[in-house]
Amino acid sequence: MNKRIIITASLFGALAVIAGAFGAHALRALLQPKQLEVWHTAVQYQFYHVFALLFLSTFTGFKNKLIVSAYYLFTVGIIFFSGSLYLLSCRDLLGMPGLAALGPITPIGGLLFIIGWVMLALAAIRNK
Repeated sequence: MNKRIIITASLFGALAVIAGAFGAHALRALLQPKQLEVWHTAVQYQFYHVFALLFLSTFTGFKNKLIVSAYYLFTVGIIFFSGSLYLLSCRDLLGMPGLAALGPITPIGGLLFIIGWVMLALAAIRNK
């Protein structure tokens, strides 16, 4: 198992639990239902990719370029996709309507996720 990937997944996993609890308890009274749905989507995709990172850690040898690529793609994807959704869902609460400019960052994060999954599939195909 790869220590770096496990540490990254652990940190993102802990943050996802915190974000989920924060959304369910602290933000419920402050955000509109649609905004809470966006927050929930961010938490959900963050968790999915935490599990993907943990799976990556089971591949032998971090020197595999496809695994390294998937690791970085999933990591940056979490930051772009979930991070932008967290900020977008709270922009009214924060009094920062300019955060709407982050909208295009979300699909870039989604694209990074997709490419990461393709890298994982290729790594599995090539694994002996």
